[in-house]
Amino acid sequence: MITVENLTKKFGAVTAVDSVSFTVKEGTIFGFLGPNGAGKTTTINILCTLLSATSGTAWIDNHDCMKEPSEVRKRIGIVFQDNTLDKELTAYENLLLHAYLYNIPGRKRKERIGEALRFVDLYERRNEQVKKFSGGMKRRLEVARSIVHQPRVLFLDEPTLGLDPQSRTHLWEFISTLPEKHRVTVFMTTHYMEEAEICDTIAIIDKGTIVAQGSPQELKRQVGGDSLFLTTTDNRRAAADLKALLGLDAEERDGELCITVSGGESYIPRVVQALTGRVLSVRLQKPTLNDVFLHLTGRTIRPETVSSGEEMRSIVRTYRRKFDNR
Repeated sequence: MITVENLTKKFGAVTAVDSVSFTVKEGTIFGFLGPNGAGKTTTINILCTLLSATSGTAWIDNHDCMKEPSEVRKRIGIVFQDNTLDKELTAYENLLLHAYLYNIPGRKRKERIGEALRFVDLYERRNEQVKKFSGGMKRRLEVARSIVHQPRVLFLDEPTLGLDPQSRTHLWEFISTLPEKHRVTVFMTTHYMEEAEICDTIAIIDKGTIVAQGSPQELKRQVGGDSLFLTTTDNRRAAADLKALLGLDAEERDGELCITVSGGESYIPRVVQALTGRVLSVRLQKPTLNDVFLHLTGRTIRPETVSSGEEMRSIVRTYRRKFDNR
């Protein structure tokens, strides 16, 4: 459904996206995982025809994003980071305006709007002004609006940014069912590791470059195993005994011994037996996507920006030229 080859975007001397390549299969949820400023939003803006690439190609449903922007826009929906609803209109009116913009035939408008509102559990609130909605309700309404015209691809750029944990969980319940219920391919960006677990495929991006791709489980296997954490009566002696008796290397971290093993559950009885009477506590930690990011980049997801101001100025300049030429 999406094919990107050697995509590059530069803002002056800053390379925001650097020779990125990936494909997205139809009917799947694809995650772009990385810190703020990694190039996620820039890539989405190119795919959604809001930005032109410096070099490389991008195709959606067999249409070139640079050469056929109108055809691409017919086939996509998008939920931006910032709320773009008209707060003075009702929920129904917001979706109706969207239906008009996409030339949905009159006989189908009411049906599609009703389906979208029911999907996000907002049908009973359809006649209320959006300004009365909570942040989570507004986000769900944006998802409803983005699927009214039945897009082939739905882009979600940090869809749960700023929401409380309960609203985030509620929203993801809807997003996870989109491919099956609405036959749409989902392309999402996030820097929340737990959200990326929902994806069929993940591309980890850092400083404009994709450093790894695969399913969540495939990526986690790159870390090398489970982490077994122990506290003992004498960590130094325990580490020496684990090496001598079981051949395990134990590293002390914040008062705990850490052992990396494959199939950590099976090692717990062996470790406890080897250190009989000296184990005070034991816990098992499975690899997380944050561990994967740390393993690949040497650091955890961090908040930072990469010339976001210059990116926005470039978008403004692009649209100013378009309006000036009308």
